Amino acid sequence: MTANIPSFLKPTDKTFMLSARGLSCVRGERTLFTGLDLEIRQGEWLHVRGENGVGKTSLLRLLTGLTKPAAGDIFWCNQSIRSNSEGYRKNLLFLGHRDSVKEDLTALENLEIAAALDGSRLSAEEGLPALYRFGLKGREDLPVSCLSAGQKRRVLLARLVTRKAKLWILDEPFNALDVKAVQMLSDLMSSHVQDGGMVIMTSHQEIPMLNGRVVQL
Repeated sequence: MTANIPSFLKPTDKTFMLSARGLSCVRGERTLFTGLDLEIRQGEWLHVRGENGVGKTSLLRLLTGLTKPAAGDIFWCNQSIRSNSEGYRKNLLFLGHRDSVKEDLTALENLEIAAALDGSRLSAEEGLPALYRFGLKGREDLPVSCLSAGQKRRVLLARLVTRKAKLWILDEPFNALDVKAVQMLSDLMSSHVQDGGMVIMTSHQEIPMLNGRVVQL
């Protein structure tokens, strides 16, 4: 299957942009998609849609550099992410739909560990407001094993506040969230885009955000 997204005008050197050219993805003997082009720059977001099994998660993993395409290449600020992987990862936050938290640690400790893996230090003064924003006040010091599935998901999503990344790639971020949390996350993504950030996401829900386009696989 082929999906083509019209290209925009070439950005200035100071504009952050992610682009993919001629991407093909093969799993086993099956070709999920081929010849896929897409482009996203500051203040924009892409909604990747399609039936189960068409390659939505596979596309996101290609865009993060976690897997390699069968053909084509991916560019960050006009440089291949294969040659500029460190610079790209500094600007990237990826949350997969199967990402999990460490059950024996608290919500705050999970954020601190995630920051350490990103090469930075997160103080309680920075971490607690992020957890409170997602309705976890009073639960920040509980072992995550005591939290509900939706609350565990909120711990992961708090990283969107603490991790200062230009590009968010989110795989089914609304899974296990209640209506209130869905609205909070939608508002957070909208603010990120309006502030010059970028979002690429999969979701079965309609997302009312400005400057968005759909990639249909």
